[in-house]
Amino acid sequence: MRTQVGIVGAGPAGLTLARLLEAAGIDSVVLEARSREYVEQRVRAGVLEQGTVDCLRGAGVAGRLDREGLTHGGVELLFDGRLHRIPLAELAGGRSIVVYGQQEIVKDLIAARLESGLPLHFETAAGAVHGLEGDAPRISYRQGGDGGEHGLECDFIAGCDGFHGICRAAMPEGTRAYTRDYPFAWLGILASVEPSTEELIYAHHDRGFALHSMRSPTVSRFYLQCEPDEDLGEWPDDRIWDELELRLAHDGGAPIRRGPIIEKGVTPMRSFVLEPMRHGRLFLAGDAAHIVPPTGAKGLNLAVADVRVLAAALADHYRSADGAGLAGYSETCLRRVWRAEHFSWWMTTMLHRFPGDDDFAQRLRLAQLRYVCSSRAAATTLAENYVGLETV
Repeated sequence: MRTQVGIVGAGPAGLTLARLLEAAGIDSVVLEARSREYVEQRVRAGVLEQGTVDCLRGAGVAGRLDREGLTHGGVELLFDGRLHRIPLAELAGGRSIVVYGQQEIVKDLIAARLESGLPLHFETAAGAVHGLEGDAPRISYRQGGDGGEHGLECDFIAGCDGFHGICRAAMPEGTRAYTRDYPFAWLGILASVEPSTEELIYAHHDRGFALHSMRSPTVSRFYLQCEPDEDLGEWPDDRIWDELELRLAHDGGAPIRRGPIIEKGVTPMRSFVLEPMRHGRLFLAGDAAHIVPPTGAKGLNLAVADVRVLAAALADHYRSADGAGLAGYSETCLRRVWRAEHFSWWMTTMLHRFPGDDDFAQRLRLAQLRYVCSSRAAATTLAENYVGLETV
């Protein structure tokens, strides 16, 4: 095969990039190692920044999002047994967030791609990328069960295949990786039950952090701070609900609604940034280039921000042979990435208990939370970063 842009990975980054390139009249081929069923059922993030929503609307794939997404103008911080609302839209110039599951975005993008009749190959494992410093890079891949190796020749390669993918591994010596591992994880559940709150609740508690989120009017998402090596076998459903009830209790609030748990998992907490995000004609986007702890709800949104920059740069290249956008891709994206890394670190350290914390550390954390909730300036900082900064 031959195309202009070869895209490795059919997650939100790869599929959004393909859609943006389609709108710009640029040919692309998407290769995805997993099956369509797998990528459409993979439950991940669900909080969309204003810029992400605007991007999907502009790409013509937000019809279902606008019908089913839950728009939130605020979030709740819970500590000292009381809720404290941060009015996001009021503080951030009318910008808000929309709760809409990542897998739903993927479904919408896949449907749009297939309707357009453009190449999207599932169960097609990319094995290596070649010729990145030349004019004709190539992706070698195996498709389905045919056993043979094939090649995709292209002008550029977009590595949207995540942290464990082949594209990040193809970056040369001298590429710098910045990492931080946190000494805790999140035990997450998806429950078939109506949410107990109208807006997300971020809870700081002596027993550890908790989060009450949602995916729809009938499906709730919860998280509990836990050990990185937590054994899910030690967490039967009743224990999870009892712990959530303890950590999410607040003055005058009814107990959280309980229901059937349809998914459980443990999410590690870490930060990772690769610099630069480009090598020759290979451009990394999303988790292939950076990972944030989920506290700030930035992972999916950063992926979409990356490919917006890349799509615009590729359009400039093909329209007018202007290579400035491609040359500056990494620098442009990394400004937003590091801002999001800092915000996610700040939210994580403010809301979680760390091993070895003494009373002094706990008092400092509570002082920070009280300041955020009592100072309009501090609350505005949280709001602007949470809904997504327009420019960085």
